[in-house]
Amino acid sequence: MLDDQMRTPAPVPAAPTVDTPWPVSVLAEKLHQYIARLGQVWVEGEVTQWQRRATAIYGKLRDINGEATISVTVWLSRRAPVPDDISQGDRVIALVKPDYWMKGGTLSMVATEVRHAGLGELLEKLQRLRTQLAAEGLFDAGRKKRLPFLPHRIGLITGADSDAEKDVLRNATLRWPQVQFRTIHTAVQGDRVPQEVSAAIRVLDADPDVDVIIVARGGGDFLHLIGFSDELVLRTAADASTPIVSAIGHENDHPLLDDVADLRASTPTDAAKRVVPDVGEELLRVQQARTRMLARLSTMLRVEQDAVQQFRTRPSLASPNWILEGREQEVLRLQQRADDQFARVIERGQANITTLRAHLAALSPLATLERGYAIVRTATDTPLLVRSPADAPTGTSLVISLSTGEIDATSQGTHIPAPTTQKE
Repeated sequence: MLDDQMRTPAPVPAAPTVDTPWPVSVLAEKLHQYIARLGQVWVEGEVTQWQRRATAIYGKLRDINGEATISVTVWLSRRAPVPDDISQGDRVIALVKPDYWMKGGTLSMVATEVRHAGLGELLEKLQRLRTQLAAEGLFDAGRKKRLPFLPHRIGLITGADSDAEKDVLRNATLRWPQVQFRTIHTAVQGDRVPQEVSAAIRVLDADPDVDVIIVARGGGDFLHLIGFSDELVLRTAADASTPIVSAIGHENDHPLLDDVADLRASTPTDAAKRVVPDVGEELLRVQQARTRMLARLSTMLRVEQDAVQQFRTRPSLASPNWILEGREQEVLRLQQRADDQFARVIERGQANITTLRAHLAALSPLATLERGYAIVRTATDTPLLVRSPADAPTGTSLVISLSTGEIDATSQGTHIPAPTTQKE
């Protein structure tokens, strides 16, 4: 019976007083019941703490404009829809239900759903900006500039003492130790990103020693990268005369700077590999090129040597005298034919001369003179042949040509001899 009395709880006064106070458990139970009736509500705030444990996520949300802060617990066993990329500084909307923990005497908010705040409106704004810039041609492949083969100095825009900076410097130096950097540290998250990154691009673009500019960040939440989709940054990058490499390191929902930049690298490490050639690989390529050139030259020389050897084994080069000997015989035959031709021509000429001489002798006046005839002409400046007695009147000086000489004479007059009668 004593045990039954001990098990029966004492009655709870309806109104606690100093004489009849409530037990702590009663107050805790009443608080728990009262808070449980509040139900679920949607709240918006900035994540100031977000720690993932084995069974739950413990975080704190701060009011956007005020100083109020609440603790939030997400039980992983309930499989609440919570994005994996939420981190400190994000602006979120959470469906929470107040919960009073009686044993510990603490009040917390159990979140059953967490979303990024304003993401839909932000994506719509980015899509409108993407469409506008695409219409203006800022994404066209034809306007993108080629990266230099071996940049003398690289401009680097990144966060101070960031992993992205270390990755770029380390990998670039490993690939080409002589490469130089001009680094400008800027904000890579938050409202200061557009102004600082744009100013850094303008400074590096004005530096004549900078051959290429890398904008690097080690990835992160999409909202953390929103500054790299700001219109100011995009237009500044598009107006730069120096090639720009975007190495934001975010594969999904990449910022618009990736589309405007002349080259998009998946990570800062990838940017260093694509901007700076590997000295080992280049030396290997040079060695391979030299090997191919030597092999090609050796092949060409062997081919030419074989051709020369073939030429040397031909009869014309092996024994060139046979050409002269054959030509000598031909020259001798032609010379003999020429001599025979000349001899025949001379013989025909001599015979023709003899014939013409005989004809000339037959027609020559000397032959007539040798038969006793004479030729009489006047001895004047313009001698005339005496053909009749009338051509030589008395006193005319005459020259009488005979076959053996000439006789000077003077005409003593003329007479006509009587005709003679020929005997039959």
